[in-house]
Amino acid sequence: MRHLFKIDPAKPLSEEAIKRLLQSETDGFIIGGTDEITLENVTETYECFMETDLPLYLEVSTPDMILPLADQFLIPMVLNTRDTTWSHGLHVEILRKYAPHVPFRRLSPVGYVILNKDAKAAIKTGAETNLEAETVAAYAELAEHFFHLPIFYVEYSGIFGDVTILKAAKAVLSETKLWYGGGIRSLIDAKKMAEVADVIIVGNLIYENLEEALATTRVSARASGRGDNMIK
Repeated sequence: MRHLFKIDPAKPLSEEAIKRLLQSETDGFIIGGTDEITLENVTETYECFMETDLPLYLEVSTPDMILPLADQFLIPMVLNTRDTTWSHGLHVEILRKYAPHVPFRRLSPVGYVILNKDAKAAIKTGAETNLEAETVAAYAELAEHFFHLPIFYVEYSGIFGDVTILKAAKAVLSETKLWYGGGIRSLIDAKKMAEVADVIIVGNLIYENLEEALATTRVSARASGRGDNMIK
């Protein structure tokens, strides 16, 4: 797995766009967002993509993202915030209420470091975004060696990130996989980040320029003939 499309339930997609995304060479899909997330639009979006044979993840940012019919869930843990609500507080509250019904084997916890100060996710979670490469690398080591997380996600959400920071994180990871998302608006951008990250995520570009978004799949494992799994 090298490339994932991120689908925002709050943003409409035409039937033709959905068809082309499903027929693309991406390695899978994430359904997730920050604003205007409802059970209705999450369900509708999931049903549009559920026939795919590719991995289809729900990124659980609110309880409305929890669908019993889903096979795989990504559970965000924001590491660069002092508000423990977003690192583990909400998780504890959900487990306190619903632990007997939680499908633990279908969950993949994800350690997020959000680095765009203007991103809605950064503002909502109170993320400390002015971080040097050494600090991000320390968070990466925290994710792997302390929390044993399968994924460390460097998220710039709306702007193209600093490849130096990405390289610093990659240099200290061996088991935990490095995912990158943010500001990819061309195949050139995709290739630049795919040279460092294990997986790149393309989201906003789907809604800005579908043709360019589809072109980014040329970095995918399917396009290159690779079949590696970047979670396990």
